[in-house]
Amino acid sequence: MEATMIHFECDYTEGAHPRILARLLETNEEQTSGYGEDAHCAAAVAFIRKRCADPDVDVHFISGGTQTNLTAIASILRPHQGVISSVVGHVEEHETGAIEATGHKVLTLPSDDGKISADQVDGLCESHFGRSGPEHMVQPGMVYISHPTENGTLYTKPELTALRQKCDKWRIPLYMDGARLGYGLAAARNEAQGLTLPDIAALCDLFYIGGTKVGAMFGEALVIVNEKYKKDFRYHIKQRGAMLAKGRMLGIQFETLFEDGLYDAISAHAVAMADLIREACADKGYTLLYDALANQVFPVFPVSVIQQLTQKYIFFTWAKAADKDGQPQAAVRLCTSWATKEEHARQLAEDIRKA
Repeated sequence: MEATMIHFECDYTEGAHPRILARLLETNEEQTSGYGEDAHCAAAVAFIRKRCADPDVDVHFISGGTQTNLTAIASILRPHQGVISSVVGHVEEHETGAIEATGHKVLTLPSDDGKISADQVDGLCESHFGRSGPEHMVQPGMVYISHPTENGTLYTKPELTALRQKCDKWRIPLYMDGARLGYGLAAARNEAQGLTLPDIAALCDLFYIGGTKVGAMFGEALVIVNEKYKKDFRYHIKQRGAMLAKGRMLGIQFETLFEDGLYDAISAHAVAMADLIREACADKGYTLLYDALANQVFPVFPVSVIQQLTQKYIFFTWAKAADKDGQPQAAVRLCTSWATKEEHARQLAEDIRKA
């Protein structure tokens, strides 16, 4: 039965963009050095540096998001330090305690939309460093955010700038999880205060560009901006089991994504498909749980509508919502991707309008 269903539950149900598969096949019998020290990885690094408008950033290719997060965070924190995160941050909710398993605590801040504010970070640090005997508590050692967040929301340039200022005040680094960064960048182009990749490179100490959810078979590109965190980072990658012997498999994918704008084009496609769904929800008067502008949509539907849609589509029921007009409701997540077919997005939009 599942083969006849249309998937909108996540952005990694498909394999990889056809151009990546073709490039992997074309280069299959090439003989190259291992562990990311090959010409394809070097080319991908050059493309990413150009996009960041910073020729001095270090770029490391790592196989997955959880490995990237735990490797980056554990490489920076000292034994007595923890990482500040939204209570719904990926490192807090969906990484099986990977950060805690390295011996570090995730210091959570409340959040309704997935974002944390500069004032929250300032307050947490003030509470720690301003108290008597702070050494009895885990010390805030860095700030973790994601863009888009788990709830699909986006940071604006003023918000990220404010976070940067508070991190500078307390002398802690700012790290951005960019698992869906391509979709966030595509959505931000329509926003006056939206973030660009050069903005992110200028305001974060390190961040990663997601590939797994944005057209690659697998892999993320970690960008280290701050010189302080570059030294010996390859040792950390190896120690955490995140260094691929066939590193060129990652380099080829990011080379293909960034050499001529493919990453931007497929990200924009996903956002356009999500916009079709958002428009249908607006036409029907359905509210959205979060102001998510990228490739995730969180409409609040009557349960009866959800039951109709699940006959044809696969998606997540996100949260129970208050009843309306005597009808039970729930918020769902509808997620598009680089590979979402326009006919499927339009079909879903039409079914939402008819339900």
